[in-house]
Amino acid sequence: MSNEVFVVAYEGGGGGSNVLDYAIARAKKEGAELRLVHVLEWSPYQFLTPEELEERHARRNDEVRRAQAHIIDPAIEKARTAGVTATGDLSYGSVVPLVAKAAKSCGASMIFVGRSGSDSIGARIFGSVPLGLAQIASVPTVIVP
Repeated sequence: MSNEVFVVAYEGGGGGSNVLDYAIARAKKEGAELRLVHVLEWSPYQFLTPEELEERHARRNDEVRRAQAHIIDPAIEKARTAGVTATGDLSYGSVVPLVAKAAKSCGASMIFVGRSGSDSIGARIFGSVPLGLAQIASVPTVIVP
């Protein structure tokens, strides 16, 4: 078996299954491991009271538990059921730089990401996650429809 690692920028839900299924098939074929990266977008607020910060921290912890239980754990189980070694990584912040950083830190040879269906003005002006990864990642980015 190879020591190759494929990073999967994984949102979960509807379009997430396409990228996960494709990544599992490729990993199984090539003997690679999967590292599922789910990023919870979270911006820091600097002007919150201590009470507001405490409440926000509690909400954040709850969000991490839900994402682990409903997104990462089922995806890892799906990969393992298919015979592929998989791990999961949850983080907060901006998706593109964090996925690229995860790929670099684990020595990934490839990133898989689902095609973004967003037609919002923000996506058109600032670019989508797949486009952003293709531009900054240090390894090839495979965009899965």
